[in-house]
Amino acid sequence: MEKLRNLRKQRGFSQEKLAGIIATDPSNYSRKERGEIRIYDDEWEKLATALNVPVDEIKEERPTGIVHNDNSTFSDNSNSGNFYNQQFNIPDSVIENLQDYIKVLKEQIETLKEENQKLKSK
Repeated sequence: MEKLRNLRKQRGFSQEKLAGIIATDPSNYSRKERGEIRIYDDEWEKLATALNVPVDEIKEERPTGIVHNDNSTFSDNSNSGNFYNQQFNIPDSVIENLQDYIKVLKEQIETLKEENQKLKSK
């Protein structure tokens, strides 16, 4: 994501600033900028707006790696020998993004719980 990194630096933006714009933490943003995890279309749009450029001026596609999950087998021996064997090819970037998103959601839930408690105690 060289275009994004170069333009961010030219415009004087920190990774922390752009991380806030796309509602993620700086370490996750850094991985996105290095091309380790995917930047979604809505994130590209927010970044382009913040940097005051068209999306196609900064957007770069990266090839996705496929993870073969051979341990994703479900066997049901309880009903007259019905067996199910499923294998999923899930890109590593999708798994990482979902894990990061779950982390962000958990943090937001905790914040909302705290705010809710404060409101109830008034």
